[in-house]
Amino acid sequence: MTEAELEQLVAQIAEEILSRVPAAAPAQRGEGLNIPSLVCPDCTGRCAQTCEKKTKEIVAAGACRVSASEKLTRIDSSLSSLIDHTILRPDATEADVRKICAEARKYVFASVCVNPYWVPLVARELRGSPVKVCTVVGFPLGATTTANKCAEAAEAIAHGATEVDMVLNVGALKSGDLPTVEADIRAVAETCHRGGAILKVILETALLDDQQKVAACQASKRAGADFVKTSTGFAKAGATAADIALMRATVGPHIGVKASGGIRSYDDLKAMAAAGASRIGASASVQILEQAGQK
Repeated sequence: MTEAELEQLVAQIAEEILSRVPAAAPAQRGEGLNIPSLVCPDCTGRCAQTCEKKTKEIVAAGACRVSASEKLTRIDSSLSSLIDHTILRPDATEADVRKICAEARKYVFASVCVNPYWVPLVARELRGSPVKVCTVVGFPLGATTTANKCAEAAEAIAHGATEVDMVLNVGALKSGDLPTVEADIRAVAETCHRGGAILKVILETALLDDQQKVAACQASKRAGADFVKTSTGFAKAGATAADIALMRATVGPHIGVKASGGIRSYDDLKAMAAAGASRIGASASVQILEQAGQK
C-alpha cells in the first residue's frame, strides 16, 4: 500500500468514526471536540483532560484509547515503545541522566539505557513508570572475561536493571572460536534470566562480514539470548537496514532485533523497523518523535 493510499484509508476510517459520534448539543463552556465548528469557548484543546462528556461520547462511538497529551498527539505510542532512550557517553553527568529519565517518563520509551554506574539512579527515577531500566556489560569492547560480564550483569540486576545489553567476544568470533562466543553469551543469558532480566547481544556489525554476523546471530539464539543488536555506537559505523534484514532473517520471528548506532531521524527509524527491527537504540529519541509528529 502506498503512503497516499494509506492516508486515504485513514481518512475514510476517521470519517466513519465521526459519523457515529452522537450529534453535538449546543456548546457549553468547558465542552467540545477539537473540530472548528464545535470548539467551545476558552477551549484548551485537551478534551480528554478537560471534558468528561465529550470523552465519554468518543469512547461510546468505538474508541478504545483517547489521547490526552498536549504535544505530539499524532504519534502512536507504539513508536515510542520501540525506543531505548540511551545515554552511554563517558562524560554523562547526573543531570544528564536525570534529564534522559524525565524524557523517558514523558514519552514512555521502552527503556533508559545507561552505563552500570547509573543503574541505581535510573531505577529510582523510573520507579512507578512502565519504562524499563537497561544497562550494558562488557562494554564497549566485549573483550572482558565471561565471569566479569556475569558479575556486571548480576550487580546491575540487583540494583534494578531489567534489560542487559552485552557485547559479545568480537575477537573470539573473528578468530572462528564459536564455542567460546556461545559459552560467553549463554553464561550471561543464564545470569540475566535468573534475575528476571532479558539479554540483548551486541554484535558490533561494523567489524564483521556477513558470514560472521550470521554466525553471531545463530550463536546468540542457541545460547538463549532474547535480542540481537547491531552496535555499541562506539565503532566506525552503526546500524544499517541491510544488517537488520540479515539479522532478522537469521534469528527468525521469535527473537528481538535491536538497531543501534547512528539512528538520528524518523526516516532512520522507519527504515530500521521496515527491515525487521523490533527495538531501536537512540540518543536522539525526542528529536525522532518530534519529526514523526510533523509528518
